[in-house]
Amino acid sequence: MSLTEHPRILIVDDEPQITRVLRTLLSAHGYDVRVANDGEAALQIAGDWPPDLMITDLSMPRMDGIELCRQFRESSKSPIIVLSVRGEERTKVQAFDAGADDYVTKPFGTNELLARVRASLRRSPLEETADAAIEEGDFRIDFDAHSVFVRSREVKLTPKEFDLLVYLARHPRKIVTHRNLLAAVWGANSIEQPEYLRVFVGHLRKKSRPMRAPSYLLTEPWVGYRFEPEGTTSS
Repeated sequence: MSLTEHPRILIVDDEPQITRVLRTLLSAHGYDVRVANDGEAALQIAGDWPPDLMITDLSMPRMDGIELCRQFRESSKSPIIVLSVRGEERTKVQAFDAGADDYVTKPFGTNELLARVRASLRRSPLEETADAAIEEGDFRIDFDAHSVFVRSREVKLTPKEFDLLVYLARHPRKIVTHRNLLAAVWGANSIEQPEYLRVFVGHLRKKSRPMRAPSYLLTEPWVGYRFEPEGTTSS
């Protein structure tokens, strides 16, 4: 992701008090901020002013946050943070399925939100390497192009899906625990969020495994996951 000198953040929420607080907070920390009151307005702004990060509520008129995530993700790889009072697991899963990368429940602490924003905007430390790419088995991960190829077939990933695959690819054929994955990809504040992994590993499996291809991501029950870059017939 190529950022402007002052990273652009688009805030989408129909509560004026929330947008005022977020605009003041983020502007004070050097971000270029714009605000939309619903999903349709957000897409219009994003078309003329592509944001480096979008922060959106879920419950809004005209177009809710779930549909906004879906439509925004069709044309942008910029990270999406959902900021919502709805904290149940089912809602989080819906948001992740729609393309969100992170989820913060209202009421929120400003320090936590700022940490999530910084983590979403910076080039992932998982990508920092002396090499331009990782080549393991059927996989090629190109950091400069932010692209992934499986058996020479390009696989389109969201930012967090990419980070998750990179971490697993750095530890091929080894069991990586749930806690280690969550801490590495989403940060220490997310180590008690197992639904993150269930959803994103599911996405990676679907995208990286064409019909009749071997399985690359294996579940180690109650422990974590194992990445087999050559594939395996195990499930």
